[in-house]
Amino acid sequence: MATTDPTVRLALGQMRRGMGRLAAAGTAIAIGTAFVAATLLAGGIVTRTTYDQVSAQYADADLVVFDSAGTMTPADVDAVRAVDGVAAADGLRGTYAELDHGGRTVYQSLVAAPSDRRLSPLVLADGAWPAGPGSIALPVDVAALFGVGVGDTVSSTRWLPGAKPAMDEKGPEHDGGRAGVERLRVSGLVDDPQSAYASSNGVAVVTPRALERRLAAEAGAAGAPGLRTVLVALDRPADAGAADAGAVEAVRDALARAVPSATGVTTPDEYAEDVVAALTNGQNIIVLVFVLGLAAVSLVVAGLVIANTFQVLVAQRSRTLALLRCVGASTGQVYRTVLLEAAALGVVASAVGIVAGAVLVQVGLLVAPAFDLGVALPRTVPLSAPVLLVPLGAGVLVTLLAALAPARAASRVAPLAVMRPACTPGLHGAGRARAAFAWIATFGGLALMAGGVALGLSGRIDVGLFDVVLGGSLSLVGVIVGAVFWLPRLAAGFGRLVDVVGPAARLASANAMRNPRRTAATSTALLVGVTLVAMMTAGAASARVTMDHRLDSRFPVDVQVTGVAYDENGVTVAVPATVRAALDDVAGLRSVTEVTTVSAERAGGGRPVPVAAIEPEALRSVLNTSADAAKLRPGTIVVPERAATSYGLTGLDTLRLTGPGGTVTLDVVHTESLSGRTYLTPQDLAAFAPGLAANEVWADVEDDCAAAAVVAAAQDAVSATGETVAVAGIVVEREAFQQIVDVILAIVVGLLAVAVVIALIGVANTLSLSVIERTRENAVLRAIGLTKGQLRATLAIEGLVIAGVGAVLGTALGVVYGWAGAATALSGLGEVPLVIPWADVAAIVGIALVAGLAASVLPARAAVRTHPVAALAAD
Repeated sequence: MATTDPTVRLALGQMRRGMGRLAAAGTAIAIGTAFVAATLLAGGIVTRTTYDQVSAQYADADLVVFDSAGTMTPADVDAVRAVDGVAAADGLRGTYAELDHGGRTVYQSLVAAPSDRRLSPLVLADGAWPAGPGSIALPVDVAALFGVGVGDTVSSTRWLPGAKPAMDEKGPEHDGGRAGVERLRVSGLVDDPQSAYASSNGVAVVTPRALERRLAAEAGAAGAPGLRTVLVALDRPADAGAADAGAVEAVRDALARAVPSATGVTTPDEYAEDVVAALTNGQNIIVLVFVLGLAAVSLVVAGLVIANTFQVLVAQRSRTLALLRCVGASTGQVYRTVLLEAAALGVVASAVGIVAGAVLVQVGLLVAPAFDLGVALPRTVPLSAPVLLVPLGAGVLVTLLAALAPARAASRVAPLAVMRPACTPGLHGAGRARAAFAWIATFGGLALMAGGVALGLSGRIDVGLFDVVLGGSLSLVGVIVGAVFWLPRLAAGFGRLVDVVGPAARLASANAMRNPRRTAATSTALLVGVTLVAMMTAGAASARVTMDHRLDSRFPVDVQVTGVAYDENGVTVAVPATVRAALDDVAGLRSVTEVTTVSAERAGGGRPVPVAAIEPEALRSVLNTSADAAKLRPGTIVVPERAATSYGLTGLDTLRLTGPGGTVTLDVVHTESLSGRTYLTPQDLAAFAPGLAANEVWADVEDDCAAAAVVAAAQDAVSATGETVAVAGIVVEREAFQQIVDVILAIVVGLLAVAVVIALIGVANTLSLSVIERTRENAVLRAIGLTKGQLRATLAIEGLVIAGVGAVLGTALGVVYGWAGAATALSGLGEVPLVIPWADVAAIVGIALVAGLAASVLPARAAVRTHPVAALAAD
């Protein structure tokens, strides 16, 4: 039996005898594996939450059929429904309706009621889905705006088939058009819990047939527009959470054959992944941050903390191990004993760490609703095989690797070493090879990290981030390995700064130099934790600035109000003055300005260019991309990158625009923003297209206001004017993406708490072990006259000085590592600035100093409670 093996019995006996000391190493292992488990769980939650937010309009559909040209027809939808395995399918499209009630007018988005509940993100808050052409289900907030409920009626003004759409200040009364007012009964109220239609202020629901009639009436002789998207729900058991992967793949292939015009058949998750990657220039930033970034770093940090603690633990057993050699234990038995002890400790502590990490994340999910993050988080942690096995394997493997060097050193202890007096370890074992490795690892790692940043900037973000993580880890290992040479001297130098305190400070300073290995082990325990905290803090700060800039670029204007009618030239008619006046009174709108938009013809031919004419000062007040606004001046046209790509303006230095007023040549100023519209001044617009009135109103939402509430207030104010205009709350969609970023950063900040615990445990472990190691030494000091207070002060100052060195160096390293990681992971978004969060840095250093001081309390109490005579007799 395995338990009769002498090596196993010896290992178990050692564990029982040193249970107290093993608790310190076990705590470090548990904390490290808890961090890995929490990171993997948090990454899974963020990924799921982000994908759900992006693909919210697709609800619980199993597959989505796309046609980028928008040529699919109702016949194609029928063909999809006829495919084996398909339970339901709906085309995804909508229109708008002018709804009136009680003197208020709302230009409302409309969609069709779903044929299957899985195909709509909307839920019924009251009543029922519309069942006939004269019924409608209203959004809850629109019903509140009108003051109506289930069973009430609202009016809908729309053009009847064959009518020519035209509008003037009096309404639809000219150009031969025939308008009809339809009375619609409110069948129910719908809610949008996933905010799928937040940017369009929600949607009302009509029957599929009623929607098709409206689309046909709007299109006239041209016929209803084609479909771009068809949602598909598959057959599956009622209790099944999701369709079988094999069935999904089989139906996917069948759908591609059934609809030849389809340009893609994908799952909602695949679509969301593509959107997230597109937002970051082809890279899935969530996977990069949580899998390649935090998880990899956490493994390295856990390894360093475990190795540091375990080495101190095994080194303190040198006399015991030598005694074992004296009584007959072989070199191999001693070696295997240490490894078996490490493996057993690794399994138990890693299992505890996994449970602790899962509990930590579960607590976070329970308290998250109190912070109103604005996104739906799962109620329970999503456990999976990787989440359980990766931390367990990592904890055991790292513990074994950490024990290799101590085990080898233990097996080399000579039997007669037990007879020798204990000597203070110095740098005798730290030779040139160690110093050379430290220099090579430190600067080689930094060079590799710099190369990773360069690779990221060149577009190879995944490889670059791998190099950054590897290089940063290697350089940190180099710093820790080489710390024994320089860190004690640095700590002693810090200690001399407080020599004026008295003998305790001088003794603490001398202790730092007298035992370099112990000093280095204690300080690097905190250095590792502080480096991780500072890295995440600095990286998150840089990421926040970069992501905010990207979102500003993608959503340059917060609120747009546009007329819904067109003149004989196809230009949107002017927004009534009453609408502008109503918006001026909306609380939360910081700036409101009028804009003239038109599709401008190019003098040399080519695709027309959409332009927005606005005064430079007004543009600066409402545009989120300040770089675009700053470059607008007379005689120039500001061309964002997206507009340049879409309309063939890339590389142009000048652009000639023509219209009824003549031809104008403008200097092209290119920017990196993602706006699809160009900007010029009203004077330049008037030079080739005179007499155009402002047909849009742009507004900026104040930073400290809830975007959805402000947009709702704007819709309320506009509806009271009786004018028919479209209100687009683009800021709500921007805020939805911002909330995703906030959730990611909030989870990272939550993980910082775990990193702080790692640092505190590391310092407390090494200080406690060093005090145990110095039991006889402290007894001698007490015997020659050192008081209890002076001994406490000596240990406190020693902890404070060593913690200060680790904190300062760790903060500097962390800022560099954090920026390098952010610059690489987010390089696809543009330049990533080095942002140093000074308040956070000061807090990190302060907490580290307090931690060093607090970590000395319990060891000091143990030291002063032991009588000098008893301590002198201690082993």
